[in-house]
Amino acid sequence: MPTVPVLGSTLHYRESGDPHGLPFVFLHGNPTSSHLWRNVTPGVAAPGRRLLAPDLIGMGESGKPRIDYSFDDHARHLDAWFDALGLTEAVLVGHDWGGALAFDRAARLPDTVRGIAFTETIIKPLVGDEFPLAGRELFTLLRTPGVGESMILEQSLFIEGLPDTLATPLAPTDLDVYRRPFPTPDSRRPVLAWTRMMPLDGEPADVVARIERYDAWLVASPEVPKLLAAFEPGPGAMTDRGAVAWCEENIAGLEVSRHGVAGHHSPEDRPKELAAAIDAWARRHGLVRPPAAR
Repeated sequence: MPTVPVLGSTLHYRESGDPHGLPFVFLHGNPTSSHLWRNVTPGVAAPGRRLLAPDLIGMGESGKPRIDYSFDDHARHLDAWFDALGLTEAVLVGHDWGGALAFDRAARLPDTVRGIAFTETIIKPLVGDEFPLAGRELFTLLRTPGVGESMILEQSLFIEGLPDTLATPLAPTDLDVYRRPFPTPDSRRPVLAWTRMMPLDGEPADVVARIERYDAWLVASPEVPKLLAAFEPGPGAMTDRGAVAWCEENIAGLEVSRHGVAGHHSPEDRPKELAAAIDAWARRHGLVRPPAAR
């Protein structure tokens, strides 16, 4: 699978489909990789669609430079990957922080985005009781100096606990794929950095500002079709009925597809349903590159 140089490091990605088609870019979150989309992309494949799934910097098979792994770091490396592949337009599909990066890119570079599909992602800054108590307690611990390092760097909580965020069993071979990029405490720094970016009660301020910026774009961009793939909340799920209602009220041009139970990592739990929803939505909006343009 190909790798391209970006900002002094490398980004690895998976590619399938029509090489001259409209790019559909699938963005994973924490602590996964492009492996998350392996059972989704086949169901989205169609003439006129090019399917691409990068590993974010520091994750999967991509490079691990000595950077902070801030939101801005991820956005800059992702932008460089788009530039390296010459992707001037794309449909973005995001899960978890991959959805946030998709929204952020759309807000900054709206002319490059033909549509956005998302599931189980960060839709807004969270305040008060908007974040479940158990989740708030966990992310507060992860932000605590020394405690977060022990939980993520030493115990590898997010990797070893990944099966607990699913409604269906994860094959040991697939868990091994997710483990492989993070064999040492130092290699897990990107995972810890992501956990500390969860936008709670106004912090971290730089991430909250970026989310507020993309929320302003989401409400003011009815011309860009958007799809929320919503599931009945299973283990670790973020998108409850209140979150779906918020999206319906605050995201212009939105369609919502509703499905059965899934945990937070819905592309693992319900890949065929997710793929079918994206494919049907894309067909309704003509999201392909016509033969004459290929």
